[in-house]
Amino acid sequence: MKRNKLFLTKGFIAIMLVAVLIIAGCSSGDENEESADGKTVVDIFQFKVEFKEQFEEIVKQYEEENPDVKIDVQTVGGGNDYAASLKSSFAAGNEPAIFNVGGPTEVEEYRDYLTDLSDTKAAEAALEGTLTGVMEDDKVLGLPYSQEGYGYIYNKEIFEQAGINPEELTTYEALEEAFATIDSQKEDLGLEAVMALPAKELWVMGNHLANTYIAPDFNNDIMEAYESSTIPFSKADELQRMLDLQNEYSVQPVLSLDYSQQVEQLFSTGKVAVIQQGNWIYPTVEQMDAEFAENNIGMIPIPVGGMEGQLPVGVPQYWVVNSQKGEEVQQAAKDFLDWLYTSDAGKDFVLDEFKFIPAYEGYDTERIADPLSQEVYRYSQEGDTIGWVFMASPVGWQEDTMAVNMQRYLSGDISWEEVIEQSTADWENARQ
Repeated sequence: MKRNKLFLTKGFIAIMLVAVLIIAGCSSGDENEESADGKTVVDIFQFKVEFKEQFEEIVKQYEEENPDVKIDVQTVGGGNDYAASLKSSFAAGNEPAIFNVGGPTEVEEYRDYLTDLSDTKAAEAALEGTLTGVMEDDKVLGLPYSQEGYGYIYNKEIFEQAGINPEELTTYEALEEAFATIDSQKEDLGLEAVMALPAKELWVMGNHLANTYIAPDFNNDIMEAYESSTIPFSKADELQRMLDLQNEYSVQPVLSLDYSQQVEQLFSTGKVAVIQQGNWIYPTVEQMDAEFAENNIGMIPIPVGGMEGQLPVGVPQYWVVNSQKGEEVQQAAKDFLDWLYTSDAGKDFVLDEFKFIPAYEGYDTERIADPLSQEVYRYSQEGDTIGWVFMASPVGWQEDTMAVNMQRYLSGDISWEEVIEQSTADWENARQ
């Protein structure tokens, strides 16, 4: 899941450039809630680029079954900043009917725009724990996309050729030894490097890698993190050595390496053996090489002292409905989300086309399609998970502060001690 920050803090020019794109691609205000042919218009502004085409396909199917509704979809993600784009959209007056929030921090930011979804079929079917972070009193303010998990995704064939047993890589020391072994054979294995660290992508380091070592400080509890006035960083040294390990064995330069290069150009083509990513990459890898995706990739946890063998699993984003829209649009938006997650046609798409791990009851989980999602589901069912507490950090902290500081560390501009000191101070200042 590729998460992006809520506030745009990179300058007025960036906001205006994004706003221009939004104006061009998204309908605005109540005056456009009804199309020229009398249909109810539901604008969706969503972040998940991995299922863009599949989502647009299911929207067309819904429109065919519901000819009185027109759904306009805009997808912003990947190399673009979804949260900044969303904020620019609101600033420009182009408020979508359906959009995404990531948890309690973003619920707080957009609270005045969030419709209570307690009366939806989807809210009733949501699995226990998946609504944490979007509940206020008895109100359900968001509906979960899915469940997702991330870790080290590896090339089974390369590991086998190098004599590496992935099940034994439960500690940092074992992982370090495995990377060194693969590195010593990289020419024979046809590799450019052992792995690819896309340090250009703030979310990979600031959200996901950091979360793995921050979550234990909050007992894996998203609300405990949300309510905390400080961040202990008790595993800061472990986080540093894992970042250093990825950097040492990565294709260089890491600071110019992005998600697309990591997943499509390097991992899917067998040029690296390992990447830190989640089950959401499967559709992309499948499009690149279906046989490789189906038979040759696996996932293992990122080793964390005292939490060995545990995989970070959580809800990547929530769908929310804009309460400032007219009642007809709000109801049409809720009807679509209910259909998406509770109808037979929608559930088939969720499992077979989106490749989602369902966050709702009523699914045939034996049909979870791909090996990465099967692994995530297994860890979830067995309870061997680490919480996604990064969703509850102060607004923008995980990327604008933590990840940017990690980038500066990788470039040699600041020490690791400064990374921790500055990131702690920014957390505390934001929570005052």
